[in-house]
Amino acid sequence: MAHASQIAPQIKIPATYMRGGTSKGVFFSLQDLPEAAQIPGPARDALLLRVIGSPDPYEKQIDGMGGATSSTSKTVILSKSIKADHDVDYLFGQVSIDKPFVDWSGNCGNLSAAVGSFAISNGLVDASRIPHNGVAVVRVWQANIGKTIIAHVPITNGEVQETGDFELDGVTFPAAEVQLEFMDPAAEEEGAGGSMFPTGNLVDDLEVPGVGTLKATLINAGIPTIFINAEDIGYTGTELQGAINGDLEALAMFETIRAYGALRMGLIEHLDEAAKRQHTPKVAFVAKPADYIASSGKAIAATDVDLLVRALSMGKLHHAMMGTAAVAIGTAAAISGTLVNLAAGGIERNAVRFGHPSGTLRVGAEASQVNGEWTVKKAIMSRSARVLMEGYVRVPGDSF
Repeated sequence: MAHASQIAPQIKIPATYMRGGTSKGVFFSLQDLPEAAQIPGPARDALLLRVIGSPDPYEKQIDGMGGATSSTSKTVILSKSIKADHDVDYLFGQVSIDKPFVDWSGNCGNLSAAVGSFAISNGLVDASRIPHNGVAVVRVWQANIGKTIIAHVPITNGEVQETGDFELDGVTFPAAEVQLEFMDPAAEEEGAGGSMFPTGNLVDDLEVPGVGTLKATLINAGIPTIFINAEDIGYTGTELQGAINGDLEALAMFETIRAYGALRMGLIEHLDEAAKRQHTPKVAFVAKPADYIASSGKAIAATDVDLLVRALSMGKLHHAMMGTAAVAIGTAAAISGTLVNLAAGGIERNAVRFGHPSGTLRVGAEASQVNGEWTVKKAIMSRSARVLMEGYVRVPGDSF
């Protein structure tokens, strides 16, 4: 046993534990991080892994702040923006639960809802931009994907207003509404040529060995996403987590589809690279509206929704919907001929309400074609956010 004097003591790092949308994560101001972790690299990744409690072979994250699901294994680093006409730079790290890596390849749309609130409360937004009462417009630079997000944060008596009566399916208690605008959301992913449809097609035939040839819409908007038809893989689109997350064969099938989709989208060059890129792309399956019972027990009627969508995140069916995937859904729904648009009735639309395992969500997007290329100026949706706890996280001083 090591002598006590040889064991590094715990260090304290200022942090805030926040819920944003249907996710929660540990938020840091960049300058509060230990010096070695203020720059991207192994030290930063090791620190965040230890904060969250990963890698954990038990997949419980007992010894950290993570909640053992992709929605609760998240970290955010914020700083005053170095970009003109922006207030805050937002960097998101998706922490693997059972493997030693942090995925920086995409954004978290849900936690985006908490960025404005944290930025205001932690002095990252110029005081002149914050009304005493009203709505503060926070201009967020999403550093992972190089995109702008505009957050409309309610302010009461000079403070962020977090309580309210806005209800979000997948979140138990009501809170204040935060409207998010994802500007020009077609993600210019490395190797994807910056095109919304990297293959140039609205629908592709995606060959997946062992599964078959599937109709697929491969889109870069909000986050790179592979949309397939539920019925083509033996599902109805009304599934809840229990129907898929305990089925190892199904999860392996989805991971195979994801890997071949990533290859087809130009996000990876070799199949084996998919394992190191778990956060992107996402796989989602769509179906026409149908009645189902949400995970809370609430009845969702076919008439309540335009279509059904189920999406996988970090290898598991998501309990609600990732915010970035909701942007992809809204964008694809606005473009006639995509699988998402066809599932929603095949009509032109600038907003869509879809059913997910926890209930429904509405997202707006207006698409237009310029020189044969599809573009979307912005996608809009409402979320909410709340500080759960603030103070310090502690980690052993030699863990990064």
